[in-house]
Amino acid sequence: MLGNLYLVATPIGNLEDITFRAIKTLKEVDLILCEDTRVTQKLLDHFDIQNNTLSYHQQSNPAKMHEIFKLLQEGKNLALVTDAGTPGISDPGNELINFLNQFNIKTISIPGASSLTSALSISGFNISTFMFIGFWPKKKAHKTIEKIKSLDCPVVFFESPFRISKTLNLLITEFGEDKRIFIGQELTKMHERTLRTSLLNAKLELEKEQKELGRVKGELVCILEG
Repeated sequence: MLGNLYLVATPIGNLEDITFRAIKTLKEVDLILCEDTRVTQKLLDHFDIQNNTLSYHQQSNPAKMHEIFKLLQEGKNLALVTDAGTPGISDPGNELINFLNQFNIKTISIPGASSLTSALSISGFNISTFMFIGFWPKKKAHKTIEKIKSLDCPVVFFESPFRISKTLNLLITEFGEDKRIFIGQELTKMHERTLRTSLLNAKLELEKEQKELGRVKGELVCILEG
């Protein structure tokens, strides 16, 4: 009998944001596939979960997917986790799932924390419809800009603290400094901060943080108002 692949959501910051079902699954599966085994081990230690881990990440080669399939073929149940949040959202988990689907491997979602839904829920924008584009593109951003201009709904994207200033400058050029944006920093963590303001004010606030702390803190979840 084929094993199952469980997609287990893990906390995006606060370790209490994990479900009983997630803990139970991580204890019971035969192996946990991790984006970074060191990061996942801290979570496992916190909840006294004694289990083995195997790395699976963006740089994993196709041979790793075949290795995972072989384990499932042997009847082993596996859990897939990312460093934070829900697997399969802007990470290689979706490639693994697509590969395994051709062999009729059952994938089971163990839902939980997600920076995407966390940001949307507190943005205050009309999110009856929205578009999620993953990480802001490093190249050919003009194509993304043209796509956004054709929409009439908020657009959600992730951005690195090292590139956020450049991205905000581009958005100001294309949409004007008064266009509103929501930015979530360090969501659910001790130093969580949210900005719901104009593009210009957001840029100034983050530049102030950069000057005072020497860096912009955390990965950023951004929502450009429709």
